[in-house]
Amino acid sequence: MLLQKLRYYLPEVKGPTEKKLDFKTKLKWTGIILVLYFVLGFVPLFGLGENALQQFDFLSIVLGAQFGSIISLGIGPIVTASIILQLLVGAGIIKYDLTKKDDRQKFEALQKIFSLAFIIVQAFIFVNMGGLSPAPLYDPVTSSFVVQETPDTIALTAGQLSSLRFMLIFQLVLGGFLIMLMDEVVAKWGFGSGISLFIAAGVSQQIFIRAFSWIKLGAATAGSAVYPIGAIPTLFLALRSADATTALLELSAIFFTVVVFLLAVYAQAMKIEIPLSYRKVRGYGIRWPLSFIYTSNIPVILTAALFGNLEIFAGLLERTTAAATGGIMRFISIYVLGQVNTVNAGYGIVQWVRSPQLIQNIITGSVTSGLIASAVGYAFLMVAFSVLFSLIWVQTSGMDAKSVAKQITSSGLKIPGFRSDQRILERLLNRYIWPLAFMGAATVGLIAALADLSGALSRGTGILLTVMIIYKMYENITRQHLMEMSPGLRKLMKN
Repeated sequence: MLLQKLRYYLPEVKGPTEKKLDFKTKLKWTGIILVLYFVLGFVPLFGLGENALQQFDFLSIVLGAQFGSIISLGIGPIVTASIILQLLVGAGIIKYDLTKKDDRQKFEALQKIFSLAFIIVQAFIFVNMGGLSPAPLYDPVTSSFVVQETPDTIALTAGQLSSLRFMLIFQLVLGGFLIMLMDEVVAKWGFGSGISLFIAAGVSQQIFIRAFSWIKLGAATAGSAVYPIGAIPTLFLALRSADATTALLELSAIFFTVVVFLLAVYAQAMKIEIPLSYRKVRGYGIRWPLSFIYTSNIPVILTAALFGNLEIFAGLLERTTAAATGGIMRFISIYVLGQVNTVNAGYGIVQWVRSPQLIQNIITGSVTSGLIASAVGYAFLMVAFSVLFSLIWVQTSGMDAKSVAKQITSSGLKIPGFRSDQRILERLLNRYIWPLAFMGAATVGLIAALADLSGALSRGTGILLTVMIIYKMYENITRQHLMEMSPGLRKLMKN
């Protein structure tokens, strides 16, 4: 009853009145949201001092975030809410039949409530655990908050720092709320989902910079050269300088980026086709495709976001307990979650959910047995969680055999040689859907893990997700374009 009342007060993007949006409208709104996402990434947080989340910049890609900007939360709260809800529905704690419209609306409303709650909680954690700290000083000359003290700076009082901390939380909540609405706009008015779009945009930007940028960071010192950020210019400069190690590192990054791209495209193109015939038209039939990557990139997105959130929380807890000599929180920080930048590193969950640079260490000759164990553990967890989320996603997203069979029979199709019975079709689909959900997710999880371990131009998981997202978007755009070009095909799709 309470959920039904809250549904009417939740913010919502109104969907289109047309049953099918035209291609230009979807392309326009997708482009607008993409530009807005990049613009928000350049809006800094007012009053921000220390940005401790910079050390986790490699995680910002899979979280669709820009740490230090108004969208520092990224898609993290939305994905976390989705994970929690999927586990609750999968365990039967929350009982919704998502094939029914009313239950589906309740589920979406509950997901939005969870997302808003996690936006507020995560903003509070980021600020109060030192991830995004307020600036302790104010410079009246430049009218800005600063960290470094000068003769003109004024130290802020405790009350002013509290106000600034509240302002940071408010900005983070506002940014998280905007990301949630932008995701909804893309889902209703554009191609795919906003979550996928933001990940693809961030990864594409990073790959371009890491491949071609000539910008150098830092200054050269005696005995060591400073190379550009981009792998391609660095490769040529290293070859000219006879720096074999650097050249090999950059060449391996480029090579494994291409390999991950090809593997992702090949796996995405694999599918099983089930022959079906029309009930009313004899002699005509179609093949119903079931993709090998049945649940697409959703399981890997959920897994990568879960691992990323765990690592960020462990890092923030490490900062807050650094001065402590004992206590339950320090025990959790060291032995349960694990630490990264201290002498206590090597324990806890972080050791297994953080991808080590295996290929890089092999090339530089610094590989150890502990590093290999971490790599194997990371690959195993990536595969295991991808499979888990894939199986749950099939049950909660209407991709199970019963839902697909209902969709096929309602389209006037049946199995050739069998009577038109949904139960027969459901039994046939059960032979394919669950094995595909398992094997497809395991394959994608393994490719993602190997990509992360290889040290590609961007985070390997991000490259894999981007290829799959762009491939899926290409399929959607092509299908949409064909439907607009062919009235007969449009009629067939509607039926």
